[in-house]
Amino acid sequence: MGLDVETPSPPSLATEVDASQYEDADVQGDDYRRDELEEFLRDGAWAEAFERWAERTVLDEREFETARDLDLFSEFDFFWDDFADRVGYHAPGLPEDWQERDIHPDLDSWNAVSSINAAMTELGQTICDVLADDYIDWEAEYEAPDDLPDFD
Repeated sequence: MGLDVETPSPPSLATEVDASQYEDADVQGDDYRRDELEEFLRDGAWAEAFERWAERTVLDEREFETARDLDLFSEFDFFWDDFADRVGYHAPGLPEDWQERDIHPDLDSWNAVSSINAAMTELGQTICDVLADDYIDWEAEYEAPDDLPDFD
C-alpha cells in the first residue's frame, strides 16, 4: 500500500524518563545514550527509517494525519539497552478509552485505532533496525556478575 507523505520531525528523546519504567520494555542499567541516539535520528536515521516504513505501512492518509494531528511521532522514545546490546523503544499509542475521551474527531472505529497503534510499533522497530544496522557501532559494556551459578 504505502504512503506518500512528508516525514515528520524526529522526536526529542525523553532524557528524564527512566526506560525501565515503561510497561512494554524490560531494560537494565541507566546509561540510555539518548543524546547520541537523538543525534543519529537527526543525522538521517529517522528520515531513512520513516521512508522504509511509509513504503509498506497499512495506514491510509487519514489515519496518518490523525497520528500527526495527535503529535504521536514526537512521543517516541529510543534508548540504549546495554544488557541486551540493542536499541529499545517506546512507541506512542492511543488509549483503550479513546471513545470516552473524545481524542480526535476522525477516530471513528477500533480498526483505525488498532491500525495507528500497530503502525507506531512497526515504525519504532524499523527505526531501531536502521539505527542498529547503519549507525551504531557500540559494544555492550554490561558484564555478567562473577557469582552466577554453574549449571554444568
